[in-house]
Amino acid sequence: MAKDTLKGLNVAILVTDGFEQVELTGPRQALDEAGATTRIVSPKHRRVRAWNFTDWSMELPVDVELGQAKPEDFDALLLPGGVINPDSLRIQPDAVAFVKAFFDAGKPVAAICHGPWTVIETGSARGRRMTSWPSLKTDLKNAGADWVDQEAVVDKGLVTSRSPDDIPAFNRETIKLFSEARGRRHAA
Repeated sequence: MAKDTLKGLNVAILVTDGFEQVELTGPRQALDEAGATTRIVSPKHRRVRAWNFTDWSMELPVDVELGQAKPEDFDALLLPGGVINPDSLRIQPDAVAFVKAFFDAGKPVAAICHGPWTVIETGSARGRRMTSWPSLKTDLKNAGADWVDQEAVVDKGLVTSRSPDDIPAFNRETIKLFSEARGRRHAA
């Protein structure tokens, strides 16, 4: 992927404690290497703590507290998974409203593993073809999505993937989708 593919694109990464470490760090590195500016947005103050498969892990600084974050300041949104992180975010009205604003504005969103739980809460899963961690299959179907078992699915401005094993495909499709958004923004 070309270094400047996403130059000038501002990407929000919405997380709270318990995000799956590789589902943030892997996509973030790919986005940064493609030229995007990534910022961690969180309801937590100062730092968020990662989950690394079976245990607590590293802490990362919060760039923008959720209460101060404005969706209009970002061009795209990344929703890492982990069980704890999206389960907490989906019951926080400010987090759901932040995510919904991206869908309402037609901005691209990428969600991996359990990340689609937050998408469900926005009402934006309905009518979309999606994938996720297998345990979300019924939740997504009940929310009106067409769930498929594929490494990466792109539909109506949303990229979804199943698990950390799918990160290479997730990154490729996310950068492709986000670059289309960059093109639209710079053409306007």
